Amino acid sequence: MAPVVEELPDNKVRLTVDVPREDVHHAVEHAASDLAASVKIPGFRKGKVPMPVLVSRIGKERLYNEAIESHIGGWYGNAVARTGIRPADRPELDYELPASDAEDWRFTATVAVLPKPKLPDWSQLEVPTAEAAVPQELVDAELDVVRGSVAELSPADRPAQPGDTVVVDLVREDGQGQHDYVVELGSGRLVPELEEQLVGMAPGETREVRFEVGDDQLSVVTAIVKDVQEKVLPPLDDELARAASEFDTLDELRTDVEQRLGEQVEAQVDEAFRRATLDAVVDAAGLDPSGPLVDGRTRTLLREMDEMMRSRGASLDTYLQVTGGSAEDLVGRLHAEAKRSVAGELVLEAAADELGIEVSDEEVEAAVHDRFVDADRVIEQLRAGGAFDQERQSIRMARALDRIAGEVKKIPLEQAQAREAIWTPDKEKPSTETKLWTPGSKEPA
Repeated sequence: MAPVVEELPDNKVRLTVDVPREDVHHAVEHAASDLAASVKIPGFRKGKVPMPVLVSRIGKERLYNEAIESHIGGWYGNAVARTGIRPADRPELDYELPASDAEDWRFTATVAVLPKPKLPDWSQLEVPTAEAAVPQELVDAELDVVRGSVAELSPADRPAQPGDTVVVDLVREDGQGQHDYVVELGSGRLVPELEEQLVGMAPGETREVRFEVGDDQLSVVTAIVKDVQEKVLPPLDDELARAASEFDTLDELRTDVEQRLGEQVEAQVDEAFRRATLDAVVDAAGLDPSGPLVDGRTRTLLREMDEMMRSRGASLDTYLQVTGGSAEDLVGRLHAEAKRSVAGELVLEAAADELGIEVSDEEVEAAVHDRFVDADRVIEQLRAGGAFDQERQSIRMARALDRIAGEVKKIPLEQAQAREAIWTPDKEKPSTETKLWTPGSKEPA
């Protein structure tokens, strides 16, 4: 059964959570395994104590108490996620130990929640927006990419430059390696340190390159450039259009490029406007959330940043060294970002309630089908994991932001920048720049 939420005075709620017998049984088995590994019972090896013997030795109450204490935090967290409440403090848990692990079990959690914000009249807010114009330089750069796709290679009587194609021998210290390896400089097919060293090398030149391969170990490779070839771009004409696209004329190709880039720029401008709109509403509401939700979001942001740095072969320590910041500064910045993220969600949830926005099961499923090829499996997983209602709430918030963004006053970005350039006393106040998450955006806050 879904957790039941009962609203209490003073911004508190009481959650009633039912735990299926299967989960209770799993918790008891897990606790028994842990205890069996730590309790010494004559005649039995650690970890090999039968359940009846273990219970007779330590007592059923201790076993069940261990099972509940070690799992109730996770059960409570899942209930919070499923109901969408916003805890502002640690919960007060109330329960009696299960009579057995063959029955469903119930506990309650009373917790203070973040108060529902008082929303401003967003129709009076002014939000800057940029013009969705495509710079001609962007069109020209895209056409150069098209030219490059059908470019011919010609021997270059000079050192290698980014964009050139080189033929190189790469030989390790043990004599093994690759010969006549063909690579375009800048394509990312080689480790950056090696590719950077190939730039500037002329045909016939040999250079010893050292670079890290992980765990502070160095690899040494002897690079011998045998040939350098440069791209010879064809002229921009109708023949290029026919050779590199489905169009017959250059004008048709250029029009297609401008249209595609225009759609991309328009989408970026729209997303920036949505972010600015949510920023404006959060600022006008004057929210300053705190508590375990903000702390947990901060830890999530820190973990995601650590994972991103590791995926790039670096670490948070490397990031701090490059930026010159401290760990305290980084955590402080992420904490501020987490507060803004939570504040944005509170505002949009309140707006969805005020606007009476509801999302049916069918609409949630349709949204999942739009995003995933194996949508039926994803829907099943969402329902099984209790995340289906989270998906519903995300859609509600996105629709609320759509409504708000359609009702604020749009002003040209240039006008907003001109106002910003005018000095006012509050400009002296320090501020923390954060990137506020918006529903539907690809990046979490």
